[in-house]
Amino acid sequence: MQGFNNFMWLLSMALIVFSGFALIDAATRREDAYRAADKQTKPFWLIILAIAFVVNLIFNILSFLPIIGLIATIVYMVDVRPALRGLPGGGRSSRRGSSSDGPYGPYNGGR
Repeated sequence: MQGFNNFMWLLSMALIVFSGFALIDAATRREDAYRAADKQTKPFWLIILAIAFVVNLIFNILSFLPIIGLIATIVYMVDVRPALRGLPGGGRSSRRGSSSDGPYGPYNGGR
């Protein structure tokens, strides 16, 4: 019986890490990337994934709520995340441009 309990604990920890990773990934994506990929909104996914994370922390893996959270996390990871990563810039906010970059590209001073 101890082996089964250890396995269930490891499975529960894996679900917590998986949902936590999805939540952090969703939080680092740009808001407009969700609309560009036609995948709900950023607050929607943050709320769903945060609920899934908290449910995985509180409830036992054998109840149905962590399974629902797992399904939501899998939907994000399999459907939403690849769509966001397929956008230019990967859907992440980037601050790598020059200080002279405008909204349509670099400003060259009218040259």
